[in-house]
Amino acid sequence: MLKESKEGERKMRSENTVTNTINRYRSFRYALILEGVAVGAISGVVVVAFRYLLGYAEILLNSVLNYGRTHTWFVPVWFVVLAVAAIIVAMLLKWDSLISGSGIPQVEGEIMGEIDECWWRVLLAKLAGGLIGLGCGLSLGREGPSIQLGAMAAKGFSRVTKRVKTEEKLLMTCGASAGLSAAFNAPIAGVLFSLEEIHKHFSPEILLSSMAASITSDFVSRNVFGLKPVFTFNITHMMPLGTYGHVLILGVIIGLMGVVYNTCLSKSQDLYQKLPGQTMRLLIPFMLAGVFGFLYPSVLGGGHSLVEVLSSGEMVMGSLCLLFVLKFVFSMVSFGSGAPGGIFLPLLVMGAVIGGIYFNAVGMVSGSLDGLLGNFIILGMAGYFSAIVRAPITGIILISEMTGSFSHLLTLSMVSLAAYLVPDIMRCAPVYDQLLHRLLAKQNPDKKAVLTGEKVLVEGMIFHGSAAEGMKVSEIAWPKTCLVVSLMRGEAEFVPRGDTKLLAGDKIVVLCDETAEGQLHRTLQEFCETVKMQ
Repeated sequence: MLKESKEGERKMRSENTVTNTINRYRSFRYALILEGVAVGAISGVVVVAFRYLLGYAEILLNSVLNYGRTHTWFVPVWFVVLAVAAIIVAMLLKWDSLISGSGIPQVEGEIMGEIDECWWRVLLAKLAGGLIGLGCGLSLGREGPSIQLGAMAAKGFSRVTKRVKTEEKLLMTCGASAGLSAAFNAPIAGVLFSLEEIHKHFSPEILLSSMAASITSDFVSRNVFGLKPVFTFNITHMMPLGTYGHVLILGVIIGLMGVVYNTCLSKSQDLYQKLPGQTMRLLIPFMLAGVFGFLYPSVLGGGHSLVEVLSSGEMVMGSLCLLFVLKFVFSMVSFGSGAPGGIFLPLLVMGAVIGGIYFNAVGMVSGSLDGLLGNFIILGMAGYFSAIVRAPITGIILISEMTGSFSHLLTLSMVSLAAYLVPDIMRCAPVYDQLLHRLLAKQNPDKKAVLTGEKVLVEGMIFHGSAAEGMKVSEIAWPKTCLVVSLMRGEAEFVPRGDTKLLAGDKIVVLCDETAEGQLHRTLQEFCETVKMQ
């Protein structure tokens, strides 16, 4: 009797969970916008604080290096400080390994249900580790940590307010959007990044809530850092139509360089894995930061100020090539070590350098591009982002927002498309897909034990040309604990049956056990989101 009673209670709790999840899903579409505003404000404050402290850390780093150049006795002291910093970051990584790298793959993995991060621990450790690494001059960016910090702040909001799992994942998406928005004062790019990279499909709930969070976060950021765009150089000339051939050539070159970048990044991580211990791996970039700090400080940090220098036209061809090689190598060494920090800003800077190199190379044989240096700098940034991240729309809008000008959308689109196609043809995986695959491969399967078995709702789209197009719902090999509970076709929504035929453009909502969410995402990707060429 006791056993039957417990079994009955378990079934009742499960049924209540299902009912609560579905009822909440139907009622939260508009409430989610207000929650997006709250998440945007909270994430905005966290990321703005992170960005503000990084600004002071950069000033302190420059003061330390200037002092060391005039007082040689201080040089060994600085290297000791760097060694201690590396040890502290290694301890933080041991405390929580999920703060490693940019943090974007971790957010994607959690949205997929493959990872469960401790929000407060990641928030504290990422904030401290990011400040130490970037403050010591590692060639890393602030955007990846900002996205993870925003997502974890949103997860904390969800846990405190006791939201269901489905809603929590949407709020984390809002937090990620808010993080990128506050990091670069780019609210539209923040929204597009969540849609294009994290979820990889459009949904009214994701779009509206992320937009609310992103705009709110940007408002918080602009109240602290002002209304100016991130890059303040002016691009006064529009590119003549006769120069558009150079845009396509540059796109192809950048596409090839994107393949080199992604390949080298993967190889650098493989090499680092052969070294014994996290502390040893981190000592390499921290010591190298000390060397570059006194010999070639231009490669330190994300490189924001470098773009301003490039736009002035003061750097000659040889200096540009040297800068690119050293920045590329130091970025590989810094990120490959697993130190907390992103790749957005360094890759944008390297793209700008490639654009400057191409401009100078053409200028040696022709004057057809005179006055267009600034144009090629932003073309290089957008193209390199598209080639590496494989999110061209985000790259186009991000560069436009960072420069404060939407007058160059045509050329930015051309270079992004060309740069996207080259690595795609060469079957080079996008950088965050590579990093996510590597992260999930290292995860301990026992981590699944922390999942509670709560019911979650997962959305999926039926792509044109996918295997699911034309199939019946019952013909798809769904995981055992999954049930398709809703199908939206245009403005109509109904509950599908097993013999309901799926059409391109349909949006389905699947109810599943939390422990099966990762498998469900893989099923959706295989059947619904992969286009079959027949």
